[in-house]
Amino acid sequence: MRIFAAICSQHMHLSWRSGQTMLAVSFLFIAITLLPFGLGPELNLLRALAPGLLWVVLAISLLTGLERLFQADYEDGTLDRLLLVPLAFEAVVLAKLLGHYLALVLPLILAVPLAGLLLNIEAARLPVLLAAMLCGSPALVLLGGIGASLAVSVRRGGLLTVLIAMPFYVPVLIFGAAAARAGLETGVAVGPYLGILAALSAASLLLAPFAIAAALRSALR
Repeated sequence: MRIFAAICSQHMHLSWRSGQTMLAVSFLFIAITLLPFGLGPELNLLRALAPGLLWVVLAISLLTGLERLFQADYEDGTLDRLLLVPLAFEAVVLAKLLGHYLALVLPLILAVPLAGLLLNIEAARLPVLLAAMLCGSPALVLLGGIGASLAVSVRRGGLLTVLIAMPFYVPVLIFGAAAARAGLETGVAVGPYLGILAALSAASLLLAPFAIAAALRSALR
């Protein structure tokens, strides 16, 4: 567990020091600030589109940080050394993904209430949006990690990483936006949508570390 925690905290520290966290949160607020200019001053339209817009902005913010998830470790030889630690490589991958989630995704989710208020979402409806993002965001990180691992050996493979990861994001975005929209409407059950998002995250947690570890091993050969 100490090795797991050390790998996780190291990834968090590197993400903060490189400015990835600040860049992702800044992108979120820049996008939210510019959206009303494109949609016009109609508040009802803005409120109706806000759940889907927030999920799309969250996904794009995560996609911008996927390229460096494993790329830097691959280029400087850290991945080769991580293969030698007395810990299953799948657990090493999971530790890095957890560090990525805590350093990048959690600050984005904490910034969502303010972003939601800027998009005219009522404060009483924000807990449902937060619950949906907490249920679905682990799947975004884990599935994005698959794309990052498949493109790790490609120099400047940021676009390739996005192209690989984006199809995996579609189910999460669909059910995440549906859950958020249901939370804004009276009398619509949110539980089934949250259950599907949690199931997607649980399935990703069970399968993604093995797929990522296999892809990284293949790239290191």
